[in-house]
Amino acid sequence: MILPCQKHLFDIPDGVTYLNCAYLSPLLGSVHEAGVRGLARKRHPWTIVRADFHNETETVRALFAGLIGAQADDIAIVPATSYGIAVAAANLPIGRSQNIVLLADQHSSNFHQWRVQAERQGAELRTVPRPADGDWTAAVLEALDAATAVAALPNVHWTDGGRLDLVTIGQRCRDLGTALVVDGTQSVGAMPLDVGEVQPDFLVCSAYKWLLCPYTLGFLYAASHRQSGRPIEEHGANRAGAEHAEGRTTYKVEFQPGARRYDMGERSNFINLPMAVGALMQIRDWGVANIAHTLAQIVDAAAEIGASLGLHAPPKPHRAPHMIGIRSADGFAPALAQALAAEGIHVSVRGGALRISPHLYNTTAHLERLFTTLRRHLKESPSPT
Repeated sequence: MILPCQKHLFDIPDGVTYLNCAYLSPLLGSVHEAGVRGLARKRHPWTIVRADFHNETETVRALFAGLIGAQADDIAIVPATSYGIAVAAANLPIGRSQNIVLLADQHSSNFHQWRVQAERQGAELRTVPRPADGDWTAAVLEALDAATAVAALPNVHWTDGGRLDLVTIGQRCRDLGTALVVDGTQSVGAMPLDVGEVQPDFLVCSAYKWLLCPYTLGFLYAASHRQSGRPIEEHGANRAGAEHAEGRTTYKVEFQPGARRYDMGERSNFINLPMAVGALMQIRDWGVANIAHTLAQIVDAAAEIGASLGLHAPPKPHRAPHMIGIRSADGFAPALAQALAAEGIHVSVRGGALRISPHLYNTTAHLERLFTTLRRHLKESPSPT
């Protein structure tokens, strides 16, 4: 189902064309209000009771789980993608004769930890080159072998929306005995992903982009066979009976059930969590498949208009429905994004691609404004040589 424009639920002035959700999403008005209420609650801490440290964490855990076909027990609350990747890396054995498979130009949050792990273990860091035909799936399948310990991959390449078929890749990983770690930051909430189909060992997702949540919040999915591992920090909130342990000095060693052992310390944020609850409920109500179907109309139009200007993008069978990066054979001027922003049009340049990432507050009119302005800048500004 194609959803009507939802701009009225956001505070976006008429003069602003914001096509940059993959950078940082705006907040829904209702989510902003929830944050204000959270600030007021922290202002009066005597109104906060022990249950408040736990109830909202369980609500938000269950809401995120519902978006990816998981259960609340499978979800940990983390502050960032890099934190979740660090948890995964701490719990996946990598031998000296093995390799770790990544994509070329992969986001740093899903790169540096694996670089460090490879250096520590003497393993090979195997980078899949960008495929000329846009088919990342085939390229990854070719790179995997019996010595691959971990495939650490996104569902969508962050620079241009190039898409991976994680169901097919996941099956190959299981055949080889390879652990699959998925960075869902640029996909979860905007395109369907079912962990029951993909079967990753771990999936991590920052929440400030397509989940429309505040910054410094994310989620980690751990498959059932990965829920007895080692967290990267030790604290009391993830221990059994923590909800009843206020003031006690006899500490339990046992963890709470499921993936909760991987929760960050101070997970019970009285401002961020109510905001996240509101955002995830709205995404649930819209329906992720509906969001993807709606945004695909804008993304497909961007590819078509871009092609008419001699620009190219990942082909439709190999790109995400909700974001797209268009490229010029000569490259774009370094200051192009800033020049567009000065005229109220907000996109990003990532890895040489002009990345267009709309959401439900956008229409094709915003796209037309972008390309009308882009045509002028391409004529006025020489491309780098």
